[in-house]
Amino acid sequence: SQRAAFFDKIPVGRLMTRMTNDIESLNEMFAQGAITLVADFIKMLAILGIMLVYDATLTLLVVVTLPFLIALVEYARRLMRASFRQIRVRLAAMNAFAQEHLSGIKVVQLLGRSTTAQREYDEINAGHRDAYLGQIRADSAMYAIVEAIGSAAIGVIIWFAAGHRAESIPMIGVVVVFIEYINKFFIPVRDLSAKYAVMQGAMAASERIFQLLDNDEPDGADDPTSTRKDADTAAPNRTGPAVELANVHFSYGAEPVLRGLDMRVPRGATVAVVGATGSGKSTVIKLLTRLYERERGAIKIEGVDIRDLPLDELRRRITVVSQDVVLFAGTLAENIELGQQYTREQLEEAVRRVGLDRALARRESGLDTQVAERGSNFSAGERQLVAFARALLRNPEILILDEATAHVDPEAERLIEHGVAELMKGRTTLVIAHRLSTIRNADQIVVVDKGTVIEQGNHEELVAKGGYYAALERTFRRQDREES
Repeated sequence: SQRAAFFDKIPVGRLMTRMTNDIESLNEMFAQGAITLVADFIKMLAILGIMLVYDATLTLLVVVTLPFLIALVEYARRLMRASFRQIRVRLAAMNAFAQEHLSGIKVVQLLGRSTTAQREYDEINAGHRDAYLGQIRADSAMYAIVEAIGSAAIGVIIWFAAGHRAESIPMIGVVVVFIEYINKFFIPVRDLSAKYAVMQGAMAASERIFQLLDNDEPDGADDPTSTRKDADTAAPNRTGPAVELANVHFSYGAEPVLRGLDMRVPRGATVAVVGATGSGKSTVIKLLTRLYERERGAIKIEGVDIRDLPLDELRRRITVVSQDVVLFAGTLAENIELGQQYTREQLEEAVRRVGLDRALARRESGLDTQVAERGSNFSAGERQLVAFARALLRNPEILILDEATAHVDPEAERLIEHGVAELMKGRTTLVIAHRLSTIRNADQIVVVDKGTVIEQGNHEELVAKGGYYAALERTFRRQDREES
C-alpha cells in the first residue's frame, strides 16, 4: 500500500474513479470485441489478395484510397484520445466532489450550502458533458467519412472501368465482384470506427491506471537516510527511554511543522503532550508510527531507530487510539478484531473492561450487531469505546491516546476510566489531550509550541513555574467547568 502522504495528495473520489470507471473502460474494450480486430485485419488483407488476383489495376485504385483512410484514423485517434483524457479528468472531479459533499451532507444542509453545492456540481458536470461532445463529434465524423471513402472507391472503380479501358474493359461480372469485395473490405473498417471510441477511451483509462501504478511511495519503504545495515543486528536498549525523538524536523509543505523537536518518554511512564492547535502534537504520532517519514533527526524505540524495525513489528508494538474512530461494515466483533484472531471470551472481556458491555445491553445482538456505513448506528461515545476495546486486545508495549476522550461525554468517560487505567498500567503511554483530568495525572508533561518543546515537568512544577503551561491549564480548567 501507499504511504499516508500519497492519500493526502490524491482525493478519494479520483482514486475510486481509477479503480472503477477506468477499469470498466478496459473491460468494455474487450467485451466489445476489440480482440477481433486482428481477425478483421487478416480478413482485409485476404480480400485485397483476392482482388489483386482478379485485376491488379483495379486493386491499385482501391489501395489509393487507403492513405486517406489512414490519415483519417490517425486524426480521429488524436482527437478522441484528447477528449477521453478530459472526460476522465472531469469524471474524477465529479466523483471527488460527490464523495466529499455526501460525506459531509449534514454540514451542507445545516449551513445552507445545498444551492451552492448544486451549482458547483452543475459546472463540473457541464465540463464533463462538453468533453464528451468532442468525442461524439469525432466518432460520428469518422464513421461518416469511412462510408464516404468506401463509396468513393466504388465510384472510382466504376468510372475507370466504364471509360478508361476501351480495348479491354472488364466483364460486368468482374466489376460487380469488385464492388462486393470493396463493401466487404470496408465492413471491418466501419466496425473499427464503431469500436474506435471504446478503444481510445480504454487507452486514456489505461494511461491513468498505469500512472497510478507507477507511484513509488510504499508505506514504510526503506529511506535513503536510514542507518540500518542489518536489521537482525539491531539490539534494543532495555535501560534507556522507551521512546526518544532527537532534533526531529518535518513539514507537510513549505511551512515547517516540527523544528528540531527533542523528547524522551521513560519506560513505563505516562507522558502528556500539550500545546495549541497546530503546534505539532499529532504530527509526532504520525512520525512515530511511520505514517509519514521525518526529514531530519532521529526517532528511536528502546534505542533502535524506527526505520531499522520492520513496519509490522513497529505497528504491533504501538497502538494509537485517536478521536476519529473508523468502523467498517460487518459485525461489531469483526470491528474489534480487525482481522486478528481472538476468542469470544477475550472479546467479551475487552468489552467489559472498557464499559462497552453496558451500551451493548441495549442491543439484542450484542457483539453480533451489524455496523452501518461509517458506524452511523453507534454514538460517538460508543465508537470511542470500541477503539479502547481494540487497544486492550492488541496489548501493545506503547499506547498512544490522541485526543481519545475528546468525543466522550463525562458519563462515558467515567465508564472507561477504569479500563484505560488498566490498559496504561505497566505500559509506556503517550497522551495528547485537552482534558485537565487526563493531563494532571501524567508522570511528565511536555509542552510543544510551533514545533519545539518549550517546557517539561509534572503538573505541579509547570503550574508553579507560571509559564505557557500555566496559561493552558487555566484554559483547560475553564473548559472542564463548562462541560461539567
